[in-house]
Amino acid sequence: MRRNQIVGLGLATFGLAAVAGCEQAEPPVSPPPEPSAPIAEAAPVTATYVCDSGLTVAVAYPDPQSAQVTWRDRTYALRAAPAASGARYSDAEVEWRSLTRDGVEQATLSRLVAEDAPVVLERCSRPASVATPVVPPPTDAAAAAGQVPAAAVAPPCNGPQLRLSAEGGDAGAGNRAAILGVQNIGAEACSLTGYPTVTLQDAQSRPLAAVRAEQSLGSYFRQGEIPGPVELAPQAKAFFDVAWNVVPDESQGQKTCPSAARIRITAPGDTSPVALAQPFTPCGGRIRVSPFRPVAEAEPAA
Repeated sequence: MRRNQIVGLGLATFGLAAVAGCEQAEPPVSPPPEPSAPIAEAAPVTATYVCDSGLTVAVAYPDPQSAQVTWRDRTYALRAAPAASGARYSDAEVEWRSLTRDGVEQATLSRLVAEDAPVVLERCSRPASVATPVVPPPTDAAAAAGQVPAAAVAPPCNGPQLRLSAEGGDAGAGNRAAILGVQNIGAEACSLTGYPTVTLQDAQSRPLAAVRAEQSLGSYFRQGEIPGPVELAPQAKAFFDVAWNVVPDESQGQKTCPSAARIRITAPGDTSPVALAQPFTPCGGRIRVSPFRPVAEAEPAA
């Protein structure tokens, strides 16, 4: 009888321990971090930057405290953050910094491994912005003359519907200019307003980071004209100039000039590049880019 009581007590103790073990909650498992969700209603692109890698970064600024940065088909919604100089926007994953010097806006996109040690993903640049004029509504006389009302301008062109072509040029006194055509090969009308983002590449398709593109009002033949919208029907063309100097800048120690093999552009507000083989040797570390215009060669100013 005593033996049975001892066995029964042991079984009861084992049963209580088993129940207690079953009721003990397992430690919580943290789910993997979710990637940033794409922005459903992205603001219109304000600026497009060309990066040393050959890729582009498109940025929209919906308001002074936020930026939407698109890179490799992903858009990051960033907020303004303190910066010693220039502008800085960040979230928990990436940061976007920009600073304008000598007419060029330079920017970096970095991954925040640690707040004090970001890893640079892209180094990019673009010509400093030129203010776009406010176009007043057309008068009745302008409408009668066939001018397009601002509200009727076609949507912006994008890379897949564009083709780049060489349309001539000019040379003299150490200066050169190439006229480039941008053709709408799509089925719908589109428009180009302002300046293309231009970068040069060498024979191995590497960007020539030592040559910066500067925006200039008007064209090589007619200076000082303010850019306006150019509407392109299917198969129609817009035009712009690229101008450069062919004399080495010896004051800066330049003996030879870099060799460009290709011109690569993106339309305003777009990130899809269009390229054209165009060998030339720009000296002085810069080229000048005109805004889009509707004719190949504007008449020289009187």
